[in-house]
Amino acid sequence: MNTKNLVLSSLFAAITAITSQITIPIQPVPITFQVLAVALAGALLGKKYGFISQIVFLLLGAIGIPVFAEFKGGLNIIAGPTGGYLLAYPLAAYITGYFSEKEGIVNISIGMILGLIIIYILGMLQLKFILNLSLQKAFMVGVAPFLILDLIKLIIASFIVNTILKRSNVFQKA
Repeated sequence: MNTKNLVLSSLFAAITAITSQITIPIQPVPITFQVLAVALAGALLGKKYGFISQIVFLLLGAIGIPVFAEFKGGLNIIAGPTGGYLLAYPLAAYITGYFSEKEGIVNISIGMILGLIIIYILGMLQLKFILNLSLQKAFMVGVAPFLILDLIKLIIASFIVNTILKRSNVFQKA
């Protein structure tokens, strides 16, 4: 670990916290821009530091700092209905980073899509168990309303990553 990578990991933990506050408060799962931040963290920092950035984000929230959607924090959020989505962020960033290390926008995009699938699966499963929903109902409540908007976020993330990697060497092989 070097200072640059620690700073970038911290920066993306902060970016994830900021994007969690851009919220459309529908229930039980609010619409936020965290998926965009997680995809960017993995794609720009790589698997290791993308993962670390999201662990830092989760730890900040777990100790009560209001970094989660609607300025919430605490273990109760992680253990609640939407906690599975949050817990998936480090793994999603890792998978995205793994594919981004293979280089090329196609690999990065595949990684982002797989990361989103991981977020959906873990989020939907925790939603199902906490709210005692059927798998179909959990999908309809916790995935279906978000699919199109999240895919648009990933397209935006791909353009951002592509632009940054062409113009900067700060993130290359972070």
